[in-house]
Amino acid sequence: MAERTYRIHVAAELSGVRVELIRAWERRYGVLQPLRTPAGYRVYTERDVALLKRLKKLTDEGVAISEAAKMLPQLLLELEATPMVTEPGPGSGAALDFWRDAALLAAESYDQAGVSTVMDEVLSSLPPLKAFDGVLAPLQREVGERWHAGRLSVVQEHLVTQVVRARLVSLLHAAPMGGRRHAVLACFPDEEHELGLLGAALRLRHAGMKVTLLGQRVPAADLGRAVAELKPDLVGLSAVTDSGGPAFRTMLAQVLRSLPQTIPIWVGGAAAEAHADIVQRLGARLATDEDDWARLAEEE
Repeated sequence: MAERTYRIHVAAELSGVRVELIRAWERRYGVLQPLRTPAGYRVYTERDVALLKRLKKLTDEGVAISEAAKMLPQLLLELEATPMVTEPGPGSGAALDFWRDAALLAAESYDQAGVSTVMDEVLSSLPPLKAFDGVLAPLQREVGERWHAGRLSVVQEHLVTQVVRARLVSLLHAAPMGGRRHAVLACFPDEEHELGLLGAALRLRHAGMKVTLLGQRVPAADLGRAVAELKPDLVGLSAVTDSGGPAFRTMLAQVLRSLPQTIPIWVGGAAAEAHADIVQRLGARLATDEDDWARLAEEE
């Protein structure tokens, strides 16, 4: 990616040329040759947007698009002489946006293979934590928000989630197994969303901790028995689905009663953040971002 890229509606907004006109100019006169995302979808560069602006200026001045198209060699030479945006590296904001947009485009078309192609490129281009923080986690948040807003179906959300989860599990398998300090990570007994927990496990392993990952829907009593046997340095809990303050308080209190009071208990996830006051009153600690999980590995 030599320049930042945009989907067609954004290119239209930036250039002032309607989406329908862009498509017509491409089809009839070949004025643009859009790039393709890893999933095969068309996107437009800064240079494409600049060319559209030049063509619009000419047509606004009365030049027919058929005549303006004949001026393409001259227009392209002028653009070549114009300094453009410095090429971003694979970890730049433009690159991360490109990958997320490409995956969302694939999801909108029910193209799970396309989502997989994008995720494979991400994992081959970025270190594990950068891939998670820059693409996988923001993509999953965006997919969830679009699903809640009715802009993605359950099926579209699921096909992305399955790909993201598979890639995150592969990152975990390749992560360091950890050292002396030990964390047990589990979801609330009624919690089925585990991607945040997988991300926490990835972060702690790369910070040098041994992690026992228990995953979704862990019964409180079973968690208590595991913690009593393993004697970890801390327990991390994930609560994403928010059923309201009273339900959250009941569930957290139930889990805490099953655990030794001497072990630090950290709780993360959207539901935990929504009820931070309950977390504090019950004596647990709230993990709100990646920095919190990183600090856990440093505590003694």
